Amino acid sequence: MSRIGKLPIQLPVGVTVDVNNSIVTVKGKLGELSQALTPTITVEVESGNIVVKRPSDSKSDKALHGLYRALLNNMVVGVSKGYQIDLELVGVGYRAESTGQVLELSLGFSHTVAILLPDEVRVEAKTARGTNPTITLHGIDKQLLGQIAAKLRTLRPPEPYKGKGIRFLGEQLRRKAGKTSSK
Repeated sequence: MSRIGKLPIQLPVGVTVDVNNSIVTVKGKLGELSQALTPTITVEVESGNIVVKRPSDSKSDKALHGLYRALLNNMVVGVSKGYQIDLELVGVGYRAESTGQVLELSLGFSHTVAILLPDEVRVEAKTARGTNPTITLHGIDKQLLGQIAAKLRTLRPPEPYKGKGIRFLGEQLRRKAGKTSSK
């Protein structure tokens, strides 16, 4: 069996799971998430645990077994604890401001970049004197949060010479040496 797929998912207190026609809905204190499954994969709720089972040992069933177990685990963690991603803006004059669901970024372009975020994601922009501005994204859907963070990062990816750009907080970049004169 799949090492990931065979592990049961423990349900925290206050989290309920409903399985209906290969659609799994997880409800918790932070919200509700649902995921459609392939009809061959079965999900059972047994004594406070979610167990994902597959019908055969074919290659596709093995892959889907581990995938759906990981997706369901992410849903359970999301509705009980939530997820948070921190981004850091490194560069002279880089700024971030958040008003509601709109994030305005000043990234060295001739204009500011305004991004409308979905309602499922909360955003905070912090600017402290002497430190780089940070953007904090909060949400219950790990996939959506990661997708938005990756989209923000593509606006100004970190470059290897000076390290300027949008990076994840604590991310280590491989720096390159610049040109040297040959005289």
